Amino acid sequence: MGIADKASNAAEDFGGKAKEAAGNLTGNDELAGEGKADQISSAIKDGVEKAKDALGDLKDKLTGN
Repeated sequence: MGIADKASNAAEDFGGKAKEAAGNLTGNDELAGEGKADQISSAIKDGVEKAKDALGDLKDKLTGN
């Protein structure tokens, strides 16, 4: 996973946590839900990037690169 992807995912996760906290603090369930959704989106993107990295590593091992 590239540094830019990691930074983007971390920012999305942090923003999601902030939204969720603000929603919980103000009683705004919609904002809290958006925050949770942002965190889930970030986690999914992290998982996809890690899977790509693992497949790339496996390809390198199999081809001897």
